[in-house]
Amino acid sequence: MVNRATTTRAATNNMRQNEFHRNKKGFTLLLSVLIASVLLSLGLAIFSITIRELLLSSTGRESQFAFYAADTGIECALYFDLVRGAFSTSTASAVSCNADGSNPTNANQAVGGQGWDVPNTFTISFLPNPYCAVVTVTKTNTGGVVKTDINSRGYNVGVKNGLACESTEPRRLERAIHVIY
Repeated sequence: MVNRATTTRAATNNMRQNEFHRNKKGFTLLLSVLIASVLLSLGLAIFSITIRELLLSSTGRESQFAFYAADTGIECALYFDLVRGAFSTSTASAVSCNADGSNPTNANQAVGGQGWDVPNTFTISFLPNPYCAVVTVTKTNTGGVVKTDINSRGYNVGVKNGLACESTEPRRLERAIHVIY
């Protein structure tokens, strides 16, 4: 004969075990949601860092383009001053740097002939690329000593509506080179 107390105890133990296992199912779901949230947060953090690094590296590249534009402006001004005497204080002249079919506004820009201490400014565009440079040349005469001051500012984005160096782009970078002799 089977003892009635033993059967009742066994049935009670089975019910407790089933109830215990049912409660574990909710814990597993909670744990899996928690792990998924941590992994998603980690993935988003890595994505954010990657985007910032890409932006930083492209800014460095664009800075180089602005510097190259400024360097080209200095070289052009030095050539036209030292070889052609284009920035004379008494006679007007013309500067043509990088003037070709793509950049017709670079041809024959009037400079010089305005006297001492008057800045002569010209622009250079590099179409089809958006880079440009604004170059200012000022000649001074102090006690018979002639001094030439050349300031070239290069921009990574500058061409707007066909006009060089008129852009107000928020990512516009400026690099300058200053030469005095």
